[in-house]
Amino acid sequence: MARNNSTLIKPFVKWVGGKRQLLDEIYKYMPDDGYSTYYEPFLGGGALFLNEQPKKAIVNDGNEELINAYKVIQSNVEELIEKLKVHKENNSEDYFYDIRAWDRNPWYEELSDVEKAARLIYLNKTCFNGLYRVNSSGFFNTPYGRYKDPNIVNEHGLRALNTYFNSAEIKFMTGDFEHAVKYIRSGAFVYFDPPYAPLSSTSNYTGYTSGGFDEEDQIRLRDLCDKLHSRGVKFLLSNSNVPFIKKLYANPDYKIEIVGAKRAINSDAKKRGEVEEVLIRNYNIWIIKEDEVVV
Repeated sequence: MARNNSTLIKPFVKWVGGKRQLLDEIYKYMPDDGYSTYYEPFLGGGALFLNEQPKKAIVNDGNEELINAYKVIQSNVEELIEKLKVHKENNSEDYFYDIRAWDRNPWYEELSDVEKAARLIYLNKTCFNGLYRVNSSGFFNTPYGRYKDPNIVNEHGLRALNTYFNSAEIKFMTGDFEHAVKYIRSGAFVYFDPPYAPLSSTSNYTGYTSGGFDEEDQIRLRDLCDKLHSRGVKFLLSNSNVPFIKKLYANPDYKIEIVGAKRAINSDAKKRGEVEEVLIRNYNIWIIKEDEVVV
């Protein structure tokens, strides 16, 4: 692993598909000749983005609540910390369910961005297994986690993020992944970490947005990668090691690497642990493996 200049700058939420455990593998396949602008259309917890700390970045996620939290950390971190302190002081199972129910009320949209961001972080820190999940109506529905001392108010970490977000040129967006790279130019680098193709017909998880992400979306993402490749834009993409994905990216210009990843978040404890994923890229790099140089 490399590039992170501060151990305080790390994800402020636990997110399904987070890449903190896979960073060492990802860095083996990052472009070794740099890039102009960093793009990440499926930001989530932002493990690679925050470890990379690019000077210029455009990052996006389909979850509006999550991107709102990033923006609040950038613009109003001290008020956010004060709101989180209130949540910490009042934390209990009953309090959790009261806060969780806020989004069922018509007045929820009238809350300030800071109040919404504090709610998201509080629920993430105290819900079962840190699993951000919404139902088909878009309402948060993960149960209480019953932790002894959850880290609800990470003041130093939030302030470190605020410092970085304001020292670099970063644009936070929310919307469709294609829109996030609409104006991209040659020389940029894109890391795609979409909702993964399911390992089986019963294992698909898209609960962090109410819209889901299906095979048509995976095909649309592949088509976007093809467009980026034709324009000279480098991309690296993570996904499940399943035949559907490997067939989708069976392009002689693309390299597919199989890596092992530990998944810590799953509603079924039996499904946590190491699984195989793929890293797909459209550029060459120099790698030394067991005295053999490969590209």
